[in-house]
Amino acid sequence: MKRLVLFFGLFITTVAALSQTKVVVKTVSSGTGDVVQGVSIALNGKSIKSTDANGLAVLQLANEKSKLSFSAVGFKTQDTTLVAPFPDTLLIQMISAQKELEEVTVVSSTRNNQRIENSPLKVEVLGREEMEEESTIKPAGIASILGDVSGVQIQQSSAINGNSNVRIQGLDGRYTQILKDGMPLYDGFSGGFGILSIPPLDLKQAELIKGSASTLYGGGAIGGLINIISRKPTAKQEAVFSINQTTLKETNYNTFLSRKDKKVGYTFFGGYNYQKAVDVNKDGFSDLSDLKGLVLHPRFFFYPDHKTTVVVGYTGTFEKRNGGDMQVLAGKADATHQYFENNTINRNSWELTAQRNLANNRKLEFKSSLSSFKRRILNNQVDFTGRQTNYYTELSAFLPHNANNLVVGVNATGDQFTKLTNTIPLNNFHNNTVGVFAQESINLQEHTNIEIGLRNDYHFTYGNFILPRLAIFHRINEHWATRAGIGFGYKAPNALAAQNTDFEIQKITSLPSTIKAEKSVGYNAEINYKVEWGVGNELFINQAFFLTQLTDPVVPTAASNGDVSFQNQSKPILTRGSDTYVKALVHEWELYVGYTFTVAERKYLTQNQFIPLTPKHRFAFTIVRDFEEEGFRFGLEGSYNGFQYREDYTKTPGYFFMAAMVEKKFGSHISLVLNGENLLDYRQSKVESLYTGTVTNPTFKSLWAPIDGRVLNLSIRWKF
Repeated sequence: MKRLVLFFGLFITTVAALSQTKVVVKTVSSGTGDVVQGVSIALNGKSIKSTDANGLAVLQLANEKSKLSFSAVGFKTQDTTLVAPFPDTLLIQMISAQKELEEVTVVSSTRNNQRIENSPLKVEVLGREEMEEESTIKPAGIASILGDVSGVQIQQSSAINGNSNVRIQGLDGRYTQILKDGMPLYDGFSGGFGILSIPPLDLKQAELIKGSASTLYGGGAIGGLINIISRKPTAKQEAVFSINQTTLKETNYNTFLSRKDKKVGYTFFGGYNYQKAVDVNKDGFSDLSDLKGLVLHPRFFFYPDHKTTVVVGYTGTFEKRNGGDMQVLAGKADATHQYFENNTINRNSWELTAQRNLANNRKLEFKSSLSSFKRRILNNQVDFTGRQTNYYTELSAFLPHNANNLVVGVNATGDQFTKLTNTIPLNNFHNNTVGVFAQESINLQEHTNIEIGLRNDYHFTYGNFILPRLAIFHRINEHWATRAGIGFGYKAPNALAAQNTDFEIQKITSLPSTIKAEKSVGYNAEINYKVEWGVGNELFINQAFFLTQLTDPVVPTAASNGDVSFQNQSKPILTRGSDTYVKALVHEWELYVGYTFTVAERKYLTQNQFIPLTPKHRFAFTIVRDFEEEGFRFGLEGSYNGFQYREDYTKTPGYFFMAAMVEKKFGSHISLVLNGENLLDYRQSKVESLYTGTVTNPTFKSLWAPIDGRVLNLSIRWKF
């Protein structure tokens, strides 16, 4: 009897198997051709499976009529009906539910080929459209557009030369790592004027990670990371030329060219910036320095076969910045009017990257860059010239398997600071690091992704650092999702690292031999809500919380004679708070609202533990509408910065900042943009003098508000 039951069981199973057919489904984006993972597949109205990290799913379909439905966040639902015999492979092209320019399917900073919505590591993207708009508003650099993002503060560190740095989550600028195409850019001596000379017209997008990312990219990404992505060549010849003029005597000329053929391609950016020195508050000193700057960025692309891409590129930045006493700048120095500062900058960078696509969607990638930064600082007290050389080399592999992804790699990075004139007490120094890293992205369930990362860096001066990271993303339902993570980091001490206020280089002393590297641990948690309704209307709300603890912080101390020394503190720096932003698209009106609450404290102090020049409350909004039929685009943005503490423990007032722009398009080739910044004309100089001391020997105060005042600019752009 048992044998008879077994026989009939096997017979029924065999018949059922013979009545089914295996079908392989692959889902890709209709706009870009990129793989779309995590697509939910429903059979006859019942959910049965989701595509894996390679956009693939294997279905067993009965040899009868089958109704399939494919849905994913950010894409329109695709329906199809199959009747036997079925195809072996079914290609489904997912159509974006957003505008093509706003669609960012995959970001490179996560290294895992996941869609941004499902990535355990939170990444915010300023895309191609934002870069093109910024190229007509602030063509010379990306500092302004980065400052529009909640939780990001652009801190001007000098009233004379205009230098600025990027601060994230209340931490100083030296804890934000700047990358270009995944390779480190500016730090230490070469960090001066970094983000001021990155033109937005040359960029595809900018990717921001708030919080620790050191496991992926090494020491320095403690407060956050900004990865700027260069544009790639297009199949059709592309040519853009723009001219910009401001009411504060700034002129910009920019051009971008690109073309791709079967075997070769190229991109080229060239820009020239000219700024006359301006004394906005009429105190006798320049609030905008005299500037002449040239940026060149050619890149050449080679495609030996359909699986291989090789890129060779060069970036040259050449600037002269002169600021100080307006009478001295006019060539009329005398016994009273003597103060000035001249900066001459030559930055030359070379890159070589190669990417090889292997079988089963595996990928091998090589990156290498070499940069030489030379700066001459000339003022009435010192004439100094120094050079910093940076190098970076990385070999990594992307290895998808089943529904998971593995990234492994090894890199070497370093810098060398050399005095070309022996006119400052600071000695030559260098930093060299080798590291290995691995990151596993695991899809536990249909709606849950976990990332486990581990990096081991060996710094030749400060020893070994093991940096683990854990992040999780869970989609509760089609509207709600949540993220959480923890990451470790470190920062090697550097006497020339960015500070909130620039120190005079002739006052900076060498690091003591006993100094240690700073270490950090960062936590983050967030919850998201997204809903779509009608035609093209959507709302996205993100509520995030963060906490970063920095142990053994390296703190500068100025002696009575002005000499600046550095030492570790026994108690940590602690920053914590929340970051809220809302994005909405309603009847073609785009709205962005962000609020950041930050408590940043120096626990090594017994009182007045606040970190100076850090607003506890910061609010920002942007409203944009594109009237396509009329050829107009309108934008309005504003922000409120709450009170900040000065170094002397006094409070600054809070202030509002407003800006507006209108663009008129003439066909598809010409656009005219009128933009106004700081329309309320709020300036720090309206509250207090920008310097103390005498005209001959001034001491400039730290900056907590704009000093350049209201400015209008008119730009015209041609696309050929």
